[in-house]
Amino acid sequence: MNSPLKSIRVVKVEERSRDAWLDMSLRQLREGEVRFYNVKDPVTGRWLFKVCPDEELHRAIVKALKCPPGKTFAQLEGSTMLFQRSPKLEGLYYGVVSVSYIDESGRLRRNVVESLEEVPEVVRENFEIKTYEEAVGKKAPGKRLVVLCREGDEKAMITLFLLERAWPVSEIKPELALLSRKILTLVKRLERASIDDLYEKAEGEYGLSRETVDDLLSILEREEEIVRLGDGYVKSRS
Repeated sequence: MNSPLKSIRVVKVEERSRDAWLDMSLRQLREGEVRFYNVKDPVTGRWLFKVCPDEELHRAIVKALKCPPGKTFAQLEGSTMLFQRSPKLEGLYYGVVSVSYIDESGRLRRNVVESLEEVPEVVRENFEIKTYEEAVGKKAPGKRLVVLCREGDEKAMITLFLLERAWPVSEIKPELALLSRKILTLVKRLERASIDDLYEKAEGEYGLSRETVDDLLSILEREEEIVRLGDGYVKSRS
């Protein structure tokens, strides 16, 4: 995976040698080793995921246990994404590509994509896309395209959940949120940065307007990356 996905921080916080989970596609209660990950995403916020690898069936389920606040992301709490071992592509797992959207009533829905153009650009640029038939060796109704990741790459699986399920419905545009990392770099470089200095540096180095810098500072404040000092200055928390 290339930048800008490097700004997504995925940290394993717990590993259980024996636990259980419900596999909705099989309608079975499964048991085995599971892992928990804290995730800090500059676009959407903080998450807690449970990853359930099923070695017997060669599949893995990614489940969102805790989501960022708000009525949109609340609808993703408890949502899962399934990855299965490809019988045709050695060492690779595949997930059917589907993308979230919000309907007219504010409900979160998902579309299984039918063409490469419907796959989010950030997924196309950072992951390998194949047809379902190429990955599995046969056709299946309603399954056109899949995204691939290496077997056991749970960080990639979690990242794909964010890119397909959360980023498409985020109120903050990914390109804006990712710019916040540049502003954070400026704040750290200036140590105790005045807002006016940030405006000047951001415009000179990145061509950003004052309004955009204000939006980026709000994102960083929300993520608890910076603290406002109340006298026209900000500083990094780290």
